[in-house]
Amino acid sequence: MSLNLGVLSIQGDILENVLAVKAAIDELGIDGTVTSVRTPDEISNVDGLIIPGGESTTIGRLSVANGTLKILKEKIDQGMPVLGICAGMIMLSKNAQDKVVGKIDQPLLDILDIKLERNSFGRQRESFESDISLNSIGIPSFNGVFIRAPSISDVGSDVEVLSKFNEKIVAVKKNNVIGVAFHPELTRDISLHKYFVNLTNTLKN
Repeated sequence: MSLNLGVLSIQGDILENVLAVKAAIDELGIDGTVTSVRTPDEISNVDGLIIPGGESTTIGRLSVANGTLKILKEKIDQGMPVLGICAGMIMLSKNAQDKVVGKIDQPLLDILDIKLERNSFGRQRESFESDISLNSIGIPSFNGVFIRAPSISDVGSDVEVLSKFNEKIVAVKKNNVIGVAFHPELTRDISLHKYFVNLTNTLKN
């Protein structure tokens, strides 16, 4: 059966993730497609979904407005694989604070039991790149691109830590859900997108 992957196309790095998933599908030789999705009907038809980096508050509020937040939570709770990138990881969290403004009021999916801080490494001008390791999912070295990135200071017992940078947690996994603080779609390395495509294909079949 053909694999149907989606990139949530409300706001953020949509095209870059679509191209990365296409490249991953081609390199893996899997029968699959990737499309931009934004409506509840479109989301209900995908086997796996990427929530891209962007503005988490904007993505959250627009998801509520067009009815996608509810179907997203239902699908993820039912086992749909999801990769949350930067803002996407914030969306997946149970609670989030901002390093500058503190407590924030934004719609969240309440999936990952993590203690998350937005803008943890600073604002746009403090963006940086660094090699990180995702050994537990078979990616020993990855070029992490951090742009107004969040970090995690604590995780619940059901959340696996995949990677740390300067003692801050920057990647986690819980069953079918992966959250990363960096932007894999902004590098030429598609190993993380390949891992996600493989995970979705395995869980579907």
